Amino acid sequence: MALIDLNNISKHYSAQKILTEINFHVDEGERIVIIGKNGSGKSTLMKIVNGTLDTDGGERITKQNLEIKMLDQRPDFKEGHTVRQAVEAGLDELNNAKKRYDELSLLLAEDFDNSKNIDEHEKLSRYIEHHNAWNLDDKIERIIQHFDLKQYEEKPVAMLSGGEQRRVALASLLLQKPDILLLDEPTNHLDVYMVEFLEELILKEKYTLVFISHDRYFIDRIATKSVEVEDCALREYSGGYSNYLSQKEEWIRTLQKQHDNLLGVLKRENEWFARGVRARLKRNEGRKERLMEIREDAKTNPAKIRQMSIELQREAKHFNRDKSINKQKMLFEVEDLCLTLGSKELLKNFTTRILQKDVIAIVGPNGSGKSTLLKALLGRIEPTSGKVKRGEVKIGYFDQHRELLDDSKNLIETFCPNGGDRVNVRGADMHVYGYLKNFLFPREFLDKKIGVLSGGEKNRIALALLFTKDVDILILDEPTNDLDIPTINILEEQLTNFNGAVIIVSHDRYFVDKIAKKLFIFKENKHIEESHQQYSEYLELEKELKELEEMQKYAETQKPKSAKEEKPKNLKLTFKEKIALEKLPLEIDDLELQIDKKNECLANPKCYEEIGIAKLAKELEALKESYEQKVEELLEIQEKEEEINNS
Repeated sequence: MALIDLNNISKHYSAQKILTEINFHVDEGERIVIIGKNGSGKSTLMKIVNGTLDTDGGERITKQNLEIKMLDQRPDFKEGHTVRQAVEAGLDELNNAKKRYDELSLLLAEDFDNSKNIDEHEKLSRYIEHHNAWNLDDKIERIIQHFDLKQYEEKPVAMLSGGEQRRVALASLLLQKPDILLLDEPTNHLDVYMVEFLEELILKEKYTLVFISHDRYFIDRIATKSVEVEDCALREYSGGYSNYLSQKEEWIRTLQKQHDNLLGVLKRENEWFARGVRARLKRNEGRKERLMEIREDAKTNPAKIRQMSIELQREAKHFNRDKSINKQKMLFEVEDLCLTLGSKELLKNFTTRILQKDVIAIVGPNGSGKSTLLKALLGRIEPTSGKVKRGEVKIGYFDQHRELLDDSKNLIETFCPNGGDRVNVRGADMHVYGYLKNFLFPREFLDKKIGVLSGGEKNRIALALLFTKDVDILILDEPTNDLDIPTINILEEQLTNFNGAVIIVSHDRYFVDKIAKKLFIFKENKHIEESHQQYSEYLELEKELKELEEMQKYAETQKPKSAKEEKPKNLKLTFKEKIALEKLPLEIDDLELQIDKKNECLANPKCYEEIGIAKLAKELEALKESYEQKVEELLEIQEKEEEINNS
């Protein structure tokens, strides 16, 4: 069902065209990601959808009483509000609806024939159901806990950092659950555990969502449709990032061999995705199957759970063997390093060696001490105890404050401080424009002052400048923040071609998986675990081990059933369930065939151009939804049948 239609919308700023006669539609239940370079018009499109930006042509049509809410980059809170009050702001209507629903329930218990009360009661029930607000207090508590806001809940929200305030604003919007939720870079300032919670909440609660993100795993898991903004026009693709890559590549192949550079990027991305992610998923199938079996046996078989835990730990250790080459030059030698910030202990007894070819990602929850460890390696803070020995090493450092840049200088002065217009990039003499073109800067930017650039543009300049330095090691603190996906691809290519060592701090799982060969993982016990796994693989194993631990605790609290216990009486399948047990497997097989055919069509330009990619994507989404419902229904009946057989 269409909630909003943008028809033939145009928008320009002075002489610059941003959008030209574009069409954009949001249907109920869709989760649409907007993709494109910085400055292409992504945020402009979001503001037009939100109704907060006027257009220069076309029409915006919305469903009656449509509620749209947007996550602001700089949230505005009511003066004096605590964190808890700010999270709960906007829930008055829901709380009043629940209160009135309870009043009507009591009235209807006494007078069930009052049609006016029945109608109002049903209307309120649908409203509360749509917002999934029956257990609102539990939801509030869960979101506060998962977004790491519990420790601040009675603190004035104005005293929090910018990133913490964004988490408060995001929590409030998620609880309100408007008809359409607009999110601009929602995963910024979230660690991987918060992102995982956000993903699961969005999927479970079935939000209608339009979002901008550079987090490619987040896009792949969440998006039902991708809309690319390019050259003032929109192009639609079904599904998330991996589908976007393959469909875009097919589309480019139909053009006259333009965009060779972009095609090369897309090919490399596709090859990496297929090799890295799909292979890992295939490898996990057996492990997942065993985990599901164990979940079934969890009530009665603690020994089986322990065995699976041992297997998973052994699998993790397989990746953690030291694969370093001892003949490499030593850059840092860390011995029994302990770090404390104020009264908070961050790191205990960390010992390691960092060599000239190491590519290391430092990962862990927000506030665990990742940036502090970087500063200790750089010699900017003194360890609480222990030592950091640095070899004769030249360091290139990128931080979130962009300390390399001077706002008063233009780009030519920044890259050529001694005059001229040439820059040396790892031994190659290049014109500064020729070099900056690789970082998506047009010629007219050369005379612009750094101070007038956007945050994303400053990040691009800082990274471009960093790669002109003659250094042995690059140390990067959250380098993908404020970057669009095309720029992150450029960054990944530069890092891949860099001959020295690399240390990055990042929450971007896709970026870490693609770049890092080794992980330094901050653990809850203030120690660092070293691993050679891919980060997403490590997170998957960690999640499964936690699940097994919870299962084991539960299993050990259950008493074995007594032989004298009475068997459940009158437990049997209904006639309808027996029929469904026969029909559902056939229906599921048929749906799988239909889904395969739709996917084949999406990979064939002739097919999807004839049908229309938007129509095809909608049909595919409907098939997938029907498939999930029928699989869930079949599993429930099979579980009941198994319970009957075991009783």
